[in-house]
Amino acid sequence: MARSRWAPGAPALAAAARAVDAVVNRGESADSVLAAAAPERAAIRAIALGTLRWYLRLAPALNPLLSRPAGVPPAVRSLMVAAAHQVEYSRNPPEATVHAAVDATRLLEAPRLSGLVNAVLRRFVAERRVLLGQVDATLAGETAHPEWLVERLRTAWPEEAAAMLAANNTHPPMTLRVDLTRSSPDDYVSRLAAIGIDAHKIQWSDTAVTLTRPVAVSELPGFSDGVVSVQDAGAQVAAALLDARPGMRVLDACAAPGGKTGHLLERLGGGADVTAVDVSAERVGLIRENLQRLGRKAELRVGDARDPASFWDGRPFERILVDAPCSSTGVIRRHPDIKLLRRPSDIPAFAATQLAILRGVAGLLAPGGRLLYVSCSVLPAENEEVVNELLAETAELTLASMASPAAIVPGARLRRPGLQLLPGAEAGTDGFYYACLEKTTVGA
Repeated sequence: MARSRWAPGAPALAAAARAVDAVVNRGESADSVLAAAAPERAAIRAIALGTLRWYLRLAPALNPLLSRPAGVPPAVRSLMVAAAHQVEYSRNPPEATVHAAVDATRLLEAPRLSGLVNAVLRRFVAERRVLLGQVDATLAGETAHPEWLVERLRTAWPEEAAAMLAANNTHPPMTLRVDLTRSSPDDYVSRLAAIGIDAHKIQWSDTAVTLTRPVAVSELPGFSDGVVSVQDAGAQVAAALLDARPGMRVLDACAAPGGKTGHLLERLGGGADVTAVDVSAERVGLIRENLQRLGRKAELRVGDARDPASFWDGRPFERILVDAPCSSTGVIRRHPDIKLLRRPSDIPAFAATQLAILRGVAGLLAPGGRLLYVSCSVLPAENEEVVNELLAETAELTLASMASPAAIVPGARLRRPGLQLLPGAEAGTDGFYYACLEKTTVGA
């Protein structure tokens, strides 16, 4: 077997640096960039996501070691931050990481900068306690979050903000949803144990199982046949809150990639009449793929929920699910690039879209019907403020009855007119907001 001309780990480090560069400097999502990763996909993904998770702590720590930080090519700067992440957060010997980074500089076609990379990283290894200590003087630096987000969390959640910031930097659990028509959580845990995969049932959920360690879905028995799906336990709450029953006409208005659509169909069984809508043929294709794996069927339509005429046939729905596009600030632990991609100006834009969607679909709700609003945000501007504005302007909508937040998910907070799940709180879920509304009269 031919010996590689590169130091061990250098190709993966270079590929991870390219991914980080694409997110930080070109605004691409980590998922889209990493989908095309090379054969060392697991290593590249781990380095890239770890670097993005801690970028706002590591990059400022490297700045004092560069005479002109802005003069370093973006890809090489991303490489140095990725290498700093390996030094600080991995078990790799620092010297080996520096050596790999020097070779990775050549792989990035910047061989003249290999000496700079070597010098900067060696100084970082020697001085990192002082360098990082200076960054850690602020909560934003210590937790590697943008200052604007830290301030908004402190304002909205003064008692919980520190724990939320810490939770965002943890590795999320791999949680599964069991199709109860095909298995049960207890039986599936036993099935996993038989092949050496440790897992446990989540006691407050009827359908959720969490693995002790993530595995590839190809290792999950029954995954290809739809016995289980990967879905956070907090997201599994949606189907129960919507309370759709066989024979009802149901709309999933922002359905891609189809996780909640699939859960609704599993609960409804053969009595399902579900229409799943999203804004592009590509996104609707994702729903179709997911439902094919589950062996479930729904009416799939391309349309914009803000413009019901783009998909609606004129027949009202007894249940409507709106899983709205949002800032995703409740799922940062799964998508650390959100810290770098989101801007303060994004929040009003998301809120305007969310309200427009709710206005669009509210008129499709049958008298006595239920509308469930969901976001994976933890910011009031996208959650209770949006729903309160809708209620203020729509006389025929009122709050639907719900159990107490703690009875739904342990640790859920009441945020009228809905409830908030916080990332990593007592239940260990991602951050979600839920509000249930009902139509009490026929609209004008």
